[in-house]
Amino acid sequence: IEGYDLRLGRRMVSGVDVARINANTWAISIRGFNYRYSGKVLVLIDGRTVYTPLFSGVYWDQQNSMPLEDIERIEVIRGPGGTVWGANAMNGVINIITKSAEATRGGLISAETGSQDRAQGLVQYGGAAGSKGFYRVYGRYSMNDDSPSIYGRPAVDLGHSSQIGFRSDWNLSPRDKMTVQGDVFGASETQTTTTLFSARLPNYYTFNDRVQVGAGNLLGRWNHVFANGSEATLQVYYDRSRRFDQGLNIENTGDVDFQYHLHAGPRNDIVTGVGYRLTNQSWANGYEVTLGSGNKLDNLFSSFIEDEFQITNSLALTAGIKLEHNAYTGYEYEPSVELVWSPSSRHTVWASISRAIQQPSWLYAEAQINQAAVPVPGGGFAIYQISGNPKGKAPALFDYELGYRTELSKRLTLDATVFLSDYDRLQTVEPLTPFFTQNPAPPHLVLPNLFENLGNASNYGVEASAHWDVSSWWRISPGFSLLEMNLSQSSHSKDTTFTVRSGSTYGDSPKRQAQLRSAIKLSHNVEWDTSVFYV
Repeated sequence: IEGYDLRLGRRMVSGVDVARINANTWAISIRGFNYRYSGKVLVLIDGRTVYTPLFSGVYWDQQNSMPLEDIERIEVIRGPGGTVWGANAMNGVINIITKSAEATRGGLISAETGSQDRAQGLVQYGGAAGSKGFYRVYGRYSMNDDSPSIYGRPAVDLGHSSQIGFRSDWNLSPRDKMTVQGDVFGASETQTTTTLFSARLPNYYTFNDRVQVGAGNLLGRWNHVFANGSEATLQVYYDRSRRFDQGLNIENTGDVDFQYHLHAGPRNDIVTGVGYRLTNQSWANGYEVTLGSGNKLDNLFSSFIEDEFQITNSLALTAGIKLEHNAYTGYEYEPSVELVWSPSSRHTVWASISRAIQQPSWLYAEAQINQAAVPVPGGGFAIYQISGNPKGKAPALFDYELGYRTELSKRLTLDATVFLSDYDRLQTVEPLTPFFTQNPAPPHLVLPNLFENLGNASNYGVEASAHWDVSSWWRISPGFSLLEMNLSQSSHSKDTTFTVRSGSTYGDSPKRQAQLRSAIKLSHNVEWDTSVFYV
């Protein structure tokens, strides 16, 4: 996908759900389970993962300031990608890849305005750095207005953000390349919040709250090609984020990843790698949420191997496995097997089986959430409280897929996939024995609940897309997806809200989506793209 908004561009892919909640917040998922804090899709920018370990999801407002002009492509993988990508690549992977500095030489000034996204501006310059390198530096600013509201006055969700960054690419030798890049991001947003304060029970407070974000990252990547054609890649990055959003969350992440790609004989194409990630988090000033001691240090170790074996000229088998050790559930494994048959150059049939997991989050493991206050007959009140579960398990998925790709003619291509996804150990909220407490005052009844993993789901669906080159200057691309979600609970579960809650979180995903896109190349370097979507 080229040249589209980081979020809206994903809507071009069948099976991807892109929903705007308000002016600053989005919900994006693949194959269901969509809500703002969805954690079943892994998102990367140039190989750097951008999900927060706080809830194993993505703050999309922190990823929206990347200059669209610098994006080379967005790779969207539908279905599990855990064998290569690891935890949270459960329903898919969104991999954003930017252009090399060599491809963005010269100056660039860009400005946009609109009815709600009031202003966006970009200033950028790139050039050569000596005889072996190239660079670019940029600064970007955006501002959005309040969203319209059904109450006759605008919602309170305006905001503005700014980002400065750089990228440099170096040809150190004919066999060695190096990339160094980084950016600094800041944002200030508003939102209307209704919440309890754990120290001021039982009253609710509704007020206009401010979200403030400061983040930055630095990444280095070295690639070496050996004389026999094999490749080695070493990537290191540091990421820091400070976000106040109903509580102050500070994250420091360091990550090291090494991969090796080789051809073992004429039939085996092998990729293997190891990785280590260290995350240091802190949480303070939560309105209704407290997180353990307020500090968390997580280690994530990983290793994987994948082999593409050419059985015959038309039949190939790809098999691999990833092993990870995380701070919550210990060792996890994510294997996959794919068989690809190409009876001719125009037809390809493939089938796959894979397993993936969603890593539990700090919120799931150690939170205490005073979610609601309810009156008690005879006077007084009760607090509906949810506690984290340090002994919880990682939600798991077994996925089965069958696909067909064909080039019906030089101008018409078709891609279709059917899938069946079995989910196990989905999150439930299990009630415990009520009790009275005097801390914090005043004395009240507590209705305690515990995060557990007693939910299940069996989903299936179809995804299809086509490209028709009507002429040398006009392309039409239709797409369609169907999703059926079936949720159930273990017989041991006492969660009476699972199916209701799942209807507004896990199940809040389109059953049918359709799209029709037209791309026309006019004269004088002018293009005219038109899209129609149905959800």
